[in-house]
Amino acid sequence: MTNKGWKVVFAGMGLNLALGVLYAWSIFGKQLTEAVENGGYGWTKTEAALPYTIAIAIFAIMMVPAGRLQDKFGPRIVATIGAIMTGLGLIVSGFATPDNMMPVLIGFGVMAGMGFGLGYSAATPAAVKWFGAEKKGLITGIVVSGFGLAPVYIAPLSKFLLSEYGVSASFQMLGAAFAVVTFFLCQLIKNPPVVAPAASAVKNSAAPVAKSDYSWKDMLRTPTFYLLWLEYAFVAIAGLMIIGHLAKIVAIQSGNTIQIGFLFVAILAIFNASGRIIAGIVSDKIGRIKTLFIVCMTQAVVMFLFSNFSTITAFIIGSAVVGFSYGACLSLFPSTTADFWGSKNLGLNYGLLFTAWGVGGVFGPILAGMIADMTGNYNMAYMVASGLMVLAGLLTFITKAPKESVQQRRTKVFVYPKPSIAK
Repeated sequence: MTNKGWKVVFAGMGLNLALGVLYAWSIFGKQLTEAVENGGYGWTKTEAALPYTIAIAIFAIMMVPAGRLQDKFGPRIVATIGAIMTGLGLIVSGFATPDNMMPVLIGFGVMAGMGFGLGYSAATPAAVKWFGAEKKGLITGIVVSGFGLAPVYIAPLSKFLLSEYGVSASFQMLGAAFAVVTFFLCQLIKNPPVVAPAASAVKNSAAPVAKSDYSWKDMLRTPTFYLLWLEYAFVAIAGLMIIGHLAKIVAIQSGNTIQIGFLFVAILAIFNASGRIIAGIVSDKIGRIKTLFIVCMTQAVVMFLFSNFSTITAFIIGSAVVGFSYGACLSLFPSTTADFWGSKNLGLNYGLLFTAWGVGGVFGPILAGMIADMTGNYNMAYMVASGLMVLAGLLTFITKAPKESVQQRRTKVFVYPKPSIAK
């Protein structure tokens, strides 16, 4: 069981590494704004950002039905459909022209966005079910670390393809490669024959273990869900406000003396991935909510000081902390969902919670951009991000594991041992 479980874990991590093609959009978007004679399409920055914004919104929304589908039909089928849709979406995007952006809106924005949601929703729940509670944070961290680490290879690969083959061919080559590689990875993503009982390792885990598996309706009846949703939205907005503008932030605050903004993006990606794994391990030992509080307050302090950063050393520290904290949250929230409401319906339950990330993905970068346009710098954006992280940290003090409802206690099935017959 354990050996098969690890195959599922690393297959899920590999799938997320591929799904990280979402992060390639910053490279493609920049190229699309270049003049036609320079290999671009001459689109405005707003036009170039639209497919990415649509993809994030569809990704977040799709997590809800995708979670329901993978709970019902199994993760392999759902992940495979997601992989094929993402690959086809990238291929369709290659038919866009300087005068027609509809193919990329449909291809990357809608089709790939749906594919991201289908694939991402299937990987983590399947992997978690193979292990006991004492490894839930670690397993979640490893699986989702792939998404955070993706920019390290996606950015240089995309730059190479664009410089050698142009926009259209690059989209189609990435799409074809994505579809082939992820199709085979998806065949390894399966649920265990019998879901491992969450309480099998309670003694070795500091995380609370759900006494029964909650349906999505039962979950929505608990105040804990709405507290976690707000916390997730706050940390997503705060993190993505900075992540989406980091290269530009470095240029402005260094007075354009530091021309290696891409390096800080890579550092952020590495710490994003490591934060997911390390936070998962730590939360297995001290608990998810305590770990979340530490992460929120650490980033709040760094955000408060970020306007003073102007040197390479300072930006390395800032990028590392922001990346680590953001990544940690992407590990903590799915494992907390499993702790509080069980693993059986984790796909749909986490999908509903993940809509908070969608809010952050849509509004975080836009809010930071609006502030920078109005003030000429990001100082106010840092204060907003710091305040949101403090607020999220404070909410953890009233975030408790939900109590089992009367209805759940009535409908729980008990299995009694057969009475022994005295000889």
